[in-house]
Amino acid sequence: MEPLNDASGLSQDQMTSRKRNRFAPFFVGSVTIVLVLLIGTVLTYTARAKSVDSTDAPQLSVPALHSHDNEFARVAKAVEPTVVNINTESIVKNPHRRLHRMPAPQNPNPDEDQDDNGPGGQNGLQDWFDRFFGQQPDGGGAAPGAPGGGDMTSQSLGSGVIVSANGYIITNFHVVDKADRIRVSLMGEPASVSYPAKVIGTDRETDLAVIKIEVPHPLPFAKLGNSDSMQVGDWVLAIGSPFGLKSTVTAGIVSAKGRNIVPMRQFQSFIQTDAAINPGNSGGPLVNMDGEVIGINTAIYTESSGYQGVGFAMPSNTIAQVFNQLVSPAHKVERGSIGITFSAEPSPAVTRMYGGGKGVVVQDVTPGGPASQAGLRAGDSIVSVGGKPVANGDELVSEVSARRPGEKLKVGYLRNGKQEEATVTVADRQKVFGTQLGTAEEDNEEQAPKEGKLGVTVKPVPAAAAKRLNLQPNQGVLVLDVKPGGFADTVQLGRGDVILEVNRQPVSGPDSFAKIEAGLKSGQDVVFVVRQAIPGREPINSFIGGTLP
Repeated sequence: MEPLNDASGLSQDQMTSRKRNRFAPFFVGSVTIVLVLLIGTVLTYTARAKSVDSTDAPQLSVPALHSHDNEFARVAKAVEPTVVNINTESIVKNPHRRLHRMPAPQNPNPDEDQDDNGPGGQNGLQDWFDRFFGQQPDGGGAAPGAPGGGDMTSQSLGSGVIVSANGYIITNFHVVDKADRIRVSLMGEPASVSYPAKVIGTDRETDLAVIKIEVPHPLPFAKLGNSDSMQVGDWVLAIGSPFGLKSTVTAGIVSAKGRNIVPMRQFQSFIQTDAAINPGNSGGPLVNMDGEVIGINTAIYTESSGYQGVGFAMPSNTIAQVFNQLVSPAHKVERGSIGITFSAEPSPAVTRMYGGGKGVVVQDVTPGGPASQAGLRAGDSIVSVGGKPVANGDELVSEVSARRPGEKLKVGYLRNGKQEEATVTVADRQKVFGTQLGTAEEDNEEQAPKEGKLGVTVKPVPAAAAKRLNLQPNQGVLVLDVKPGGFADTVQLGRGDVILEVNRQPVSGPDSFAKIEAGLKSGQDVVFVVRQAIPGREPINSFIGGTLP
């Protein structure tokens, strides 16, 4: 049979042969390209392997341990075990109605001249330290706490240094201020291990505090050096827990001494350093090359809330004086005062006009204070204290503050160019200037009653608070503390509230409150009339109550 032909006239066998002939060159070309690429790759790697000879490469090894001649490492190794991490918690009850402190300035200028650098103070200055060392303002950055609506738990981190084998620790006042719980972590122990600490004493004016932990073994402790022996340019190390990073060591030099950076704070004269200090370093030691603590890191000057090479530490000579008084039976620092204020940077013209170019010109005299009672007046120029000449305000404050309250002191002064002398009875500085210093007489009140069945600790209302809240003399009691989980806590009574009445009975002081409390019985309804301060508004009364368990 004849093979079938398509429309072109070719048979099927002829067509198949033609298609094979058409694709054959393409197939052969593709295979050739692949083979060339493979051969080229093999030749390239072969040539490369032959061109690199590593037979002379050495085998690396780690040398045996040996010490390095490094002063920084030696000092850090000796002091690090004495530095601790401090974690605090503060429970703020109903923060929307708490008494808030004044906001701190954004970027305070430490070199700005002040009109008055006398013993007075300004509310909110302590917030400047809080801003840069982890202490959060009321409610700031805190998470909701226990049920009850609005309760906040504020946490902060700081550092401290152990100064005795039985657990005494020096840190900053602002690290532990208003803390309800304080936990301390030790160097070399797991992060999960911490010890509860109790506050032994605090000193707001130097921003120092002493706390203590109980540990069943002796602790390593640091030795204090003499800060007066340090010179500008001396090497120092700062040790602490910046941002919670335990046992961080930074190095720098003493940049300046006697730096007064906070207005109205006579006793906050700092060592300035460029050793890196960041939030969390507060309360940690500044150490010299002999391994001695010559300062406690307290503040930084910054425009970014971080390290910029300007840090400040409270000198060790001040630390020793404050520590010794805080661990005394009184647990507070007593400083003498004669009740005057003066200019921090007096005009030479003023000094010449009132003091003939000598002494310290009195700017104001506290009514009823020691100087006032002795006859001193504004415009007098004090030229001597206890027979010792004084040339400036720092010398005057140093001489007077070192005297014990009740001590008689001869004060020489010029009035209208005439030399005069007066005998002044030194008073307790906190009593004279309590309101301006921000202590509001807290450290001078008699010991507050212990918690009773209501779970609240009260004290007399300080005069400054009574005036601010429009209270009559001996009206109400100030809530100093509230026991967590107690009756007062469950009804949302908070620190800073003033209790005016309990079950319609007026409260005229701690004794009155204790008497009313003693008469209360389980199952009885208890209603408080409380006066509260709200920023920007007049004080208001609130009714708070519940059934006593």
